[in-house]
Amino acid sequence: MAPIFEQGSEWNLIAALLIGIAFGFVLERAGFSTSRKLAGVFYGYDYTVIKVFFTAGMTAALGLLYLNYFGIFKYENVWMPVTYVIPTLVGGAIMGIGFLMGGFCPGTSWCGVATGKIDAFVFLLGIGLGVLFYGITYEVLWEDFRVKTDVGKFTMSELLHVSPGVAVLIFIIFGLFAFWLVDKIKRDYNIKDVEY
Repeated sequence: MAPIFEQGSEWNLIAALLIGIAFGFVLERAGFSTSRKLAGVFYGYDYTVIKVFFTAGMTAALGLLYLNYFGIFKYENVWMPVTYVIPTLVGGAIMGIGFLMGGFCPGTSWCGVATGKIDAFVFLLGIGLGVLFYGITYEVLWEDFRVKTDVGKFTMSELLHVSPGVAVLIFIIFGLFAFWLVDKIKRDYNIKDVEY
């Protein structure tokens, strides 16, 4: 993420706080402070998570594409992490299992805590203990593993050898296909939206 104001300006912290509050509000309004709604995607009775995150991803990708095109915001100003294949797969599996068991991801657990959900607090406590365990055992267990299979930094357009615009178009088509697919599943299996 790049700073909104000049780098080093304390206004960036205020902007981050306001963006965080707005993001939390949107998450809560989408129902993401409820573990049953979040876990519903794994159990096949609620697909809101898929729709919200694809919508957010498509909007962000299209927005960045146009901001870059008009010179307002350049791609090279966006920080990107190095990709480590095996640690990413292991971390993703751990996160997915935790999401399935607890019904929250790290961001939505904060949203749940803010609205007084005890299960979200327990989930967040588990995250804290996991982070503490990782930190304490890092040099002994994880330091060498963390940097395995370094494939460097790359974007989707570089991976597919297409322009950024084509990569965004492919992503949007994939997202629209996901929308169609979940709506078809809901129709075919007569899945009704659940009120929480």
